[in-house]
Amino acid sequence: MSAISANCFLRRAALSAISLFALTVLLAPSTNAQQSAATADSSAAAEKAIASDPILKAMHEELTRSKSDLKMDNVPAPYYIEYRLFDVEEFDAEAAYGALRQNQRIHSRVVRVVVRVGDYKQDSFYGPGSGMVDLAPLENDPTALRRQLWLATDRAYKMANEALAAKKAVMSQYTGAQQYDDFAHAPVLLSIEPLAKLEFDSAPWIEMIEKSSNLFRGDPKIDYLSSSIRFRAINQYFENTEGTVTRHGSSVYAVHLSGSTQAADGMQLERSPYFVAATAKELPSPQEIEAETQKMIATFKELRDAPVVEEDYRGPVLFSPDAATDLVTSMIGDNALGNRPKPGESARTTGDFASNYKGRVLPTFLSVVDDPSMNTFAGKTLIGAYKVDDEGVRAAKVDVIENGVLQNYLLGRQPIRDFPDSNGHGRAAPGQIPVPSIGNLIVESKDSLAPDALKKKLTDLCAQEGKEFCYRVETLAGLNPRLLYRLYTKDGHEELVRGAIFDELDTRTLRNDLVAAGNDPLVSNRESNVPATVIAPSLLLDELEVKRTDAKNAKIPEYPAPDLTKY
Repeated sequence: MSAISANCFLRRAALSAISLFALTVLLAPSTNAQQSAATADSSAAAEKAIASDPILKAMHEELTRSKSDLKMDNVPAPYYIEYRLFDVEEFDAEAAYGALRQNQRIHSRVVRVVVRVGDYKQDSFYGPGSGMVDLAPLENDPTALRRQLWLATDRAYKMANEALAAKKAVMSQYTGAQQYDDFAHAPVLLSIEPLAKLEFDSAPWIEMIEKSSNLFRGDPKIDYLSSSIRFRAINQYFENTEGTVTRHGSSVYAVHLSGSTQAADGMQLERSPYFVAATAKELPSPQEIEAETQKMIATFKELRDAPVVEEDYRGPVLFSPDAATDLVTSMIGDNALGNRPKPGESARTTGDFASNYKGRVLPTFLSVVDDPSMNTFAGKTLIGAYKVDDEGVRAAKVDVIENGVLQNYLLGRQPIRDFPDSNGHGRAAPGQIPVPSIGNLIVESKDSLAPDALKKKLTDLCAQEGKEFCYRVETLAGLNPRLLYRLYTKDGHEELVRGAIFDELDTRTLRNDLVAAGNDPLVSNRESNVPATVIAPSLLLDELEVKRTDAKNAKIPEYPAPDLTKY
């Protein structure tokens, strides 16, 4: 593989885990006799599993050697070492204006070695001491892999000792004892799952992206139209000196559409629908995706002709399930992560929920859970499902918010105040450091309304405030509306508008102004740094400001596009 391909891989690759458990042995505290028997049984199972896999076997042999021999004069020996190897198969293809621009299949392996010096209370995991990353051999050559691990381990150990000294110097600037450990203890776990592989026929998908992107010909005012696919199968191998050994694999199949146009006043208008599934069979068919592209093109014409939001509106706004999943991801998912703040900061975590532990963050009729063990919902496979996280910890269902009150954070093995243990949410893209991440984040409502009833509640609120119209948002880009409709109170008809933004849309708004939820939950599989799923229904806010964007319009092109009739 070329250096360019390797660098692209390290930037883009992400991890998911959705396949079935084949083998799980968990050592739990027990009596001495029971624990000794469990240890013997698990050791035998581990030896059998490791011996049958050439990658695990090479990792185990080198880790055993490092555990016994890694020691420098006048330098503490490591108290913890871990090896993690990601094997990634990826198929990428993109077409724009009907022509194929990219078509490549990549097989890559990357290894990450972490060496921790010190102890669980305070260790060297800091700055350069957070591990070494390198590409690994593609062949199952034990000599080549062990040599790669040896070099990475040697460098990681040297950097760990330097990092520990630097860390102690930084921590000495702050008074008081460290409140929580640097690294959480975790039970020994053996989990060997089936390997994942890509399963699809590329020909119809290539044809689909070419045909879809060629639909720009139906609207000469479209500036850009592309269609792309990214199919990935990732297998992760993990072992640490605590005795945990895991192997798990998964696949993610994604189709992205992207387009842009300009209104007569120069306003840039964009759309970027996407479809993500656990298998190629669960994606919309090529014909269905072409139909979705046609719908996107139709909305471009509607947007160009739509009126611009000129008024400053403050009142009820209804978010569709699609828009609500974006809202939940940004407002709840990102803030429920138990990330440790910088040294010297007194906050429990980073994010808007840092000081809200045991406080109300949503209305009392809403709860939020993160359940990686849930594989399907409403007949759809959830790509946020996994059994073991990327730190070798069994995934756990977490009640994040109960009846509006924040009860828990999502945690990896880096403790925070009041949360000394991992709940199995430490996840990582290949080669990256595991960080707290969502799995399957689900919004649950005790009092939900059918879509028609929710829409009526919206218009009733508008009528009570004497408003001619209110707003309904269909899709978001980040937290800005892309498809926004005025819903008129008198007769209920809708009008597409453009050029709007939401002002003061934050976690306080969700806490104080969210008044109703629908019974129409949507499954939104999301291909990000690590695959995740967000499930949320329509959400109604009784007060939100909608105003015109202050972004300047771009200039219209000085001369026309090529004449499509000649080609």
